[in-house]
Amino acid sequence: MSSLLKSWKSLSLLSGGMLVFAYPRWDQEWVVWIWLWPLLAVIWAGDRLKKPFWAGYLAGLAFFIPNLFWIRHSSRVLLGGAVDDRWAGFMPELTGLGAVIGLSGFCALYFGLWTWFVQRFARPDAQKLTQGNWQTSTWESLRCALLASGAWVACEWLRSTTVFTGFGWNGLGVALHQNRVLIQAADLVGVMGLSFLPVLISCTGWNALRRMLHLYQGTGTSRTRLDFTAAMVVLLAAAGYGVLTVTTPPKDPITVRTTLVQPNVAQVDAWSGQMGPQIYQRLRDYTRLYAEARDTKSEMDLVIWPESALPVHLHDLPDHVGYFDELLKAGDFSLLTGTEIDEEGVGGHVSAVLFKGSFANRQEHHKVHLVPFGEYLPLRSIPPFSWLKGIFPGDFMPGTSTEPLKLAKPEVQIIPLICFEDTVGRLARRFVRPEPQMIVNITNDGWFLQSEQTEVHTVNAKFRAIELRRPMVRATNTGVTCFIDTLGTITQKLADPATGSTFIEGCLPGEVKVPRAGVMTVYAQFGDWFAISWLVVCIVCTRFRRAA
Repeated sequence: MSSLLKSWKSLSLLSGGMLVFAYPRWDQEWVVWIWLWPLLAVIWAGDRLKKPFWAGYLAGLAFFIPNLFWIRHSSRVLLGGAVDDRWAGFMPELTGLGAVIGLSGFCALYFGLWTWFVQRFARPDAQKLTQGNWQTSTWESLRCALLASGAWVACEWLRSTTVFTGFGWNGLGVALHQNRVLIQAADLVGVMGLSFLPVLISCTGWNALRRMLHLYQGTGTSRTRLDFTAAMVVLLAAAGYGVLTVTTPPKDPITVRTTLVQPNVAQVDAWSGQMGPQIYQRLRDYTRLYAEARDTKSEMDLVIWPESALPVHLHDLPDHVGYFDELLKAGDFSLLTGTEIDEEGVGGHVSAVLFKGSFANRQEHHKVHLVPFGEYLPLRSIPPFSWLKGIFPGDFMPGTSTEPLKLAKPEVQIIPLICFEDTVGRLARRFVRPEPQMIVNITNDGWFLQSEQTEVHTVNAKFRAIELRRPMVRATNTGVTCFIDTLGTITQKLADPATGSTFIEGCLPGEVKVPRAGVMTVYAQFGDWFAISWLVVCIVCTRFRRAA
């Protein structure tokens, strides 16, 4: 047994641990291009592992546990009323840690699935790779690298869709969020399709290094680098597409003057009810400050409040009618707010409501994609899930409509995405119409305190603007409140000018440039076709190999 095989656990943990640094808090993009090498050393060098799944699973745990450690705050806030990192009590802390381990354990399954598949069906033949002629060596490397890259994309798609609607955050493509050029291809293949590139470069680069090592040791004869060159050509093609996209100027967009309100209300204060009057006053004052008519004209077309901005459900307080009627008469603007709505005979909804002129003149949209273990309890009558009924006594009901809301002035459609719906591309594309549209995300990330979660949420969300080529605005309770253009660039962000902190109270006025054409991108029309195609290829490969 080779020395690499003996150290497979350490190498697997190293691989996953390296990948952590490619995401917010550190944002070291270069890591995403090489993190896979220690894991490839385990499954592509030396003897075969008897159980390759566990190598990938360990790498997945090493990545997801620190990467998703912010998940723990939701339980600390819910059960312990936490407002910071101080000890919140044994049960809240234990439940929070359990949430981290549980979600990480689920996500790591797909790392394990990938390593199992790649060692079994996409492992280069050592003799062909290091001793074959240039054609044989190049083809062997490319065959395995392409299949490994496609399998990774397929596993990310499975992770985002299976088991309680999945969890697709922080795929490899998201680690490229700072690379303005490369990420433009998301409008063709989606953010999951972008993950193909780092794996392809890593695999062909590893094979090239392996040839060099065997040549140096005198055990190999192949000198070709054509496989790595071919991978670089694919990378350059993606970059070329990105350069062409970012240098194409927009054509006569529609301007929507917009103000985003960030109340910055701690979750425990929102629950107590004691801040209700102050919250209503705060929302009213910020709205009037920017949208109230001056010289008979309003400076804003649209004011947006975040998810659950109202301290009381929309129809639970009769005074809401007078409150909104008075506020909306202050100027000629529309107001979009997050709230909760009880529908008789159906149940409660997490909702977005667009007002124009009065309380009676409103459009309501109910959230379609609910958060498991947040907005509903899956399998609530079946143990061990039934044991959590005390924490989740009732469920919200999902909405069914994916019709955009319609802004009256100017005539622009709004794609309403509530909470983490802005990280679900397959949902967002269902709202797309060949009309002028903007994406509006209203969210409340106060559950996760002042952690990196708000930044993680934002970088996962920005890809919807690229995939659909619709500008996005995000109005949040605690950050990140921002404007994002159709290239995925954050053009404005609400932050403390001295510290850069986004955990502040305030407003962010700006202009949204909405394309008139309402272009239907490849992703908008066909969704995750790239990932699903590779999933089919992988399934066919397993069937073919078994039959052989």
